[in-house]
Amino acid sequence: MAEKIRLGFVGANVNSIWSTQSHFPALLASPEVEFTAACTSRIESAEEAKQAFGTKLAFHDFREMAKSPDIDAVAVVVRVPLHYEPTKAAIEAGKHVYTEWPLGQNTAEAEELAALAKAKGVQTAVGLQSRVSPALIYIKELIETGYVGEVLSCHVTTMRDGSLTRASDRTWNLDINQGANTLTIANGHVIDALRFVLGDFERVACMVTTQINKMPVTGTDETIDVTAPDNVRVSGQLERGAAVSVHVGAVPWGGTGFRMEIYGREGTLITTGSVSSQRGEMLRIQGAQKSNDLADLEIPERFVYVPDDFPKGDPFNVGQMYALFAEAIRTGENRLPTFDDAVELHRFLDIIKKASDTGKEQHVG
Repeated sequence: MAEKIRLGFVGANVNSIWSTQSHFPALLASPEVEFTAACTSRIESAEEAKQAFGTKLAFHDFREMAKSPDIDAVAVVVRVPLHYEPTKAAIEAGKHVYTEWPLGQNTAEAEELAALAKAKGVQTAVGLQSRVSPALIYIKELIETGYVGEVLSCHVTTMRDGSLTRASDRTWNLDINQGANTLTIANGHVIDALRFVLGDFERVACMVTTQINKMPVTGTDETIDVTAPDNVRVSGQLERGAAVSVHVGAVPWGGTGFRMEIYGREGTLITTGSVSSQRGEMLRIQGAQKSNDLADLEIPERFVYVPDDFPKGDPFNVGQMYALFAEAIRTGENRLPTFDDAVELHRFLDIIKKASDTGKEQHVG
């Protein structure tokens, strides 16, 4: 294997918003991973990406890139309905794969991809970046070492930017069947952060709703019916016995970001961020033990896996992912959220949706 892990990137369009904010700068700064090949759906945009990022190779067919002997691993960062095919092609070619969350358009796709990866013996990562957030790793350690004692309750909110209109090229995800909406993405990341820190649910009730059910298309007279949910309210009890409530919503104005409150017999932990749990912003942690006075807690450096001069903001947690992805490929020790973790989360989101659809509390597991 080469000195660096040689990565082929599916979705390397220079105009991609999320990749431009996070993946591209993270890869270009990574000491462990080489951005070797750019792949888009058109040769012109692939060549443009090759020039912009200095990659050695450019492809407009992800199947051809997956077969390349010059590639060790593949990242799939495209629209959710398009995750399945390039991820499957990479696994079948024996490449290690990092696919953004959600892993599949539905649970069945995720299950198939996870089973195929296991059969092929490749390392996998799914873009649940909350699990590599230094702040959340630290909170998990604090919980496990008894900082708050017995956890009694937890309350989580995330209010993210929504919209009242939509450009024509962004209306596809207003359809719930496309698999990319507040339930699966924003709520999926928040629920995953909660489960990572405090463990699984035992029982759950939920209301999943679409508050803005008509969306005007900008620059046209067209209005589209919206079936994708924009508000998710979950209440339940964890296996550890703690009571839990979660509200994740897409709001038009002044979203307040992420807040997780954990209350125990011995103390309290509060975690906040202006955007969400998985974005690269370093979350703030406050704690109190047998006191009503919260104080800031310093996050240990041992939970940072990227160099000191690594780009801050959105590239940071993605860079954390790539650092551990390289480690998994080299050593076989995978500390990442894997495709198996993705399947578990897909299944839990199905339970949440069932609880909302039936109006009945659901037992988990």
